[in-house]
Parts: sequence; C-alpha cells; structure tokens
Amino acid sequence: MEFDIYQVAAFTRERFGGNPAAVVPLKEWIDAALMQKIAAENNLSETAFFVPTGVNEWHIRWFTPKVEVPLCGHATLATAAVIRSKLEHNEWPITLQSASGPLLVDIESDAFVLDLPADKPVTISLLDGLQGVLGAPVRESYTGRDLHLVILDDEATVAKLQPDFAALGAMIEHGVIVSAAGDQVDFVSRFFAPSMGLNEDPVTGAAHCILTPYWSNRLGKKTLMARQISSRVGNLKCEDLDQRVKLTGYAVFYLSGQISV
Repeated sequence: MEFDIYQVAAFTRERFGGNPAAVVPLKEWIDAALMQKIAAENNLSETAFFVPTGVNEWHIRWFTPKVEVPLCGHATLATAAVIRSKLEHNEWPITLQSASGPLLVDIESDAFVLDLPADKPVTISLLDGLQGVLGAPVRESYTGRDLHLVILDDEATVAKLQPDFAALGAMIEHGVIVSAAGDQVDFVSRFFAPSMGLNEDPVTGAAHCILTPYWSNRLGKKTLMARQISSRVGNLKCEDLDQRVKLTGYAVFYLSGQISV
C-alpha cells in the first residue's frame, strides 16, 4: 500500500518554526495498529490521518509516536492546510469529526481558525515532587480533562525550565502545561508530555483549550495573544467563547511525498 504524506508546520509563518505535523489523507480507514506504526516511524509529535465522510466533512484521528490522542490542535490546522492546498478544497468552513466531537475550521485571509471544545481548569493540590521535577516554584495548580496546568512566576522562569523528563513521565500520565504572563503577549507557555513520547511539544493546540479560559478569566478579556516558547516558537490568537475556544494560526508546508507499507 502507498499513501500520500505531507509535513506541515502549524502556528507559524516561518520555515522551521511552529509545530511540525505529518498528515496522511486516506480514502478509507486502515488498521489502527498500522497508523500507530506510521506515526512512530514519522517520529513527530503528531501524525494526523483523515478520511472523507460527507459533503465538506472528514473524520480525523491523531497519533503521537506512542499513543492515539483524543484532540490535537496543531495537526488539525495542518490537516486543514492539506485539504485547502493539496486537495484544492474551496468551501469553508469545514467540519472534522473526531473523538472530541465535531471541530470546525474556517479561513480568515491566509490564517486558519480552529473551533475547539474548551477545557476549563479546575484547581487541584500540587502533585508531590512536581516543583522539584520542573525545577521552579509553582504558584497555582490546575487540571483539565487530561492535562495538568501549572502557573509560574514569569516568562523568564518558563523559558529557563529544564525538567527531569524521566521523573515527569513517571509522575504524570498525559502532560503538563507550564504558563505565565507574557512580556510581549498576554501569556506564554511550554508543554511537556514524556509519557506520551513527547518530552516537549513545540506548539500545542489542545493545551490552549485550557490556557484560553484560564487567562481569559484572569486577565478579564475574551481575545488574547499567546506564544508557546519552545525552541521552535509558535504564535496563536485565542478567543474564549465559554464552551468553545477559537485558535487562529498559520501553516507552512515543508515536505510532500509517499509512504509505502
């Protein structure tokens, strides 16, 4: 079997910036074990697979190198870029059915606008040992549906973090978002998920589903500018719609080819 494959950087306008995702269009679903092997071979934070399901509608699934995940924002944006540029689809918005329900993607100028489910943070006690594993004082601690969120003192503290990834992977099943108010944007963040095969994810759409309602409430504003300050850096416009969030960002194509399995 042979399949087309594309590599697209999401939430950036710069080559080698943002978060790279692999995108594999399918005519029909293949075995999940095979999709997982392809994702492991790609060795990117996420590989997205999608199949057509109706007029202006597709079904999408996402895999890290280790596991299938219920939501991935950056690979959704990358998939929309493939649908627009490679499938030459011109009717927008589109609907992507997923394990997290229907996701809408629209286009504003050259940017893609993702409509995703909000993940409102709930205050929790700080996990024992987490401060030591992260290497910085934690001021607030929250959880969402799957992800942890901790708030640090400032952007410089977030930028300098060098976590113990082995210990963090043993401590947290999914991932942890670290965030602080930004110096030039409303807030900054980084995302660590070693248990899922991602020591650090460069730019994480799903993380902003919990970051957006948190910072919207804290700053008292519905539209925010965010930056994920990994080594690749990504920029997002975030809008709090109560039960939904909108994330706006750009995409840059890097690679097109075929895989043979």
